[in-house]
Amino acid sequence: MGGTVSCCMSPRETPKIHRREVELEDAPITTTEEVDVSEDTGTYLQHISDRELPDELAHESNPSDHPRASTLFLNKSQTDVREKRKSHILNHTSPRLMTKKSSSCSTIFLDDSTVSQPNLKSTVKCVTLAVYYHIKNRDSSHTLDIFDEKKHPLTREKVPEDYATADPEHKLIYRFVRTLFSSAQLTAECAIVTLVYLERLLTYAEMDICPGNWKRIVLGAILLASKVWDDQAVWNVDYCQILKDITVEDMNEMERHFLELLQFNINVPASVYAKYYFDLRSLAEDNNLSFPLEPLSNKRAQKLEAISRLCEDKYKDMGRPCMRRSLSADNLLGVRKSHAVLS
Repeated sequence: MGGTVSCCMSPRETPKIHRREVELEDAPITTTEEVDVSEDTGTYLQHISDRELPDELAHESNPSDHPRASTLFLNKSQTDVREKRKSHILNHTSPRLMTKKSSSCSTIFLDDSTVSQPNLKSTVKCVTLAVYYHIKNRDSSHTLDIFDEKKHPLTREKVPEDYATADPEHKLIYRFVRTLFSSAQLTAECAIVTLVYLERLLTYAEMDICPGNWKRIVLGAILLASKVWDDQAVWNVDYCQILKDITVEDMNEMERHFLELLQFNINVPASVYAKYYFDLRSLAEDNNLSFPLEPLSNKRAQKLEAISRLCEDKYKDMGRPCMRRSLSADNLLGVRKSHAVLS
């Protein structure tokens, strides 16, 4: 996990920093039954096991743990999406961009983003838009001291007086995340896992992401996601070189609190990962953040066919009963590496 002293406290940079720079531009609790008063036995008391929420139902209510639960960020964005659609109807304009390319009999337009290898720039934009909606449509401003930017500033600059009330714009959030991803050479998959950890933190810790804590929460999620997902993880000391004024001790303390609040649950099933990927695409569609399209060439069609065969063979093996319960992000990673070989 990179939480050891040798990893986090090393004075040297990780070799990853020298690589080529990446291009970037609660489930409802069932009500108890009516109290049954009997003259013979007295008041009926429900057994504690009947009152507790089963683990399976608890997981189904958490989108970061269960594939059938709707993602928090997509629900947060729906209020704004409905307002936009109402505005388009009143103005007699289409909610979709008129310049959007459409496939025809002669030309098929595809983007270069797949669930096993998402487009980096588009994914980071969508993830930061999800964070933006979390902040804008938050239910409250409940936070914890470890994430309070005024108590633990990331820079030496004086924190504005309205730091806890002024909502950041999407561009500001994007620039912050883009800088981290570009400098640390992180992948698009890491951005999706970052969002999974962020929503898991908000659910487990029963807190909100707000103007006064969003930077540290996002940084903590990125820090953890990069160590779990990436084969060559970035050390904490490297983030201190990106954010010049933060100390390694502060990074270590924040990472420790983040893990404890997650109850050390860092597993991301492939089904949850895929759900977040496609919900991010839905979010992009609702906000006219189009993924770059290009015509399907004969060479790329052959690659897609080869990749489809690899995936088909791989998931046939996963369909066995002994493998169904062990599906994880590692399986998805194998598909991604196969894709990279073909590319």
